[in-house]
Amino acid sequence: MELIKNLTWRYATKQFDPSKKISQESLDKLKQAVQLSVSSYGLQLYKILIVENNELREKLKPASWGQNQITDASHLFVFCNYTNVENKEIDNFLELSAKTQNINIAVLQDYGDFMKEKITGMATSEQHNWTKRQTYIALTNLLTACAELKIDACPMEGFETEKYNEILGLSEKGLNAAVIAPIGYRSKNDDAQYRKKVRKPLTELFEVK
Repeated sequence: MELIKNLTWRYATKQFDPSKKISQESLDKLKQAVQLSVSSYGLQLYKILIVENNELREKLKPASWGQNQITDASHLFVFCNYTNVENKEIDNFLELSAKTQNINIAVLQDYGDFMKEKITGMATSEQHNWTKRQTYIALTNLLTACAELKIDACPMEGFETEKYNEILGLSEKGLNAAVIAPIGYRSKNDDAQYRKKVRKPLTELFEVK
């Protein structure tokens, strides 16, 4: 199973080679993999920023605890969750579903009403936490796709959310920086790549009832 081999190969890269850049073809494949991620109700209540601009990444570095991955990686993915879910987001999803599947939107009305009832019944803080969790599913698809393409990545929560929101102008767009992932190619000087992967034994991790 190539997937297991690829997941064993990957690790949270600490040092990237700044001279190596990801091709547009590979980047397009990664974007498609993220696009195909599962999400609650299929709504995909998040947006992913791909930061290429070096000056912008220099501004983000101090807000990332000074970690070099931010500036040395080929690209920086910033997964942003919606801070508030409005009915229009559900209506847009229903319209897209009807168009994509070539069905009458009226068939989806009951489902749409069900989603609106469940989601609008959440407190704003609950909505925020719910949409934030969705970004981690998309992040996993990015990491898996990177491993298949032999592209290195480092999922990171070590950054100051409010400063990211300010620098990237996210709050006024109803977005919040939830989790980030620099991607690129490992430096030969990154000692972390030579360490054995540490994971709990299967017998401890799983329990069959």
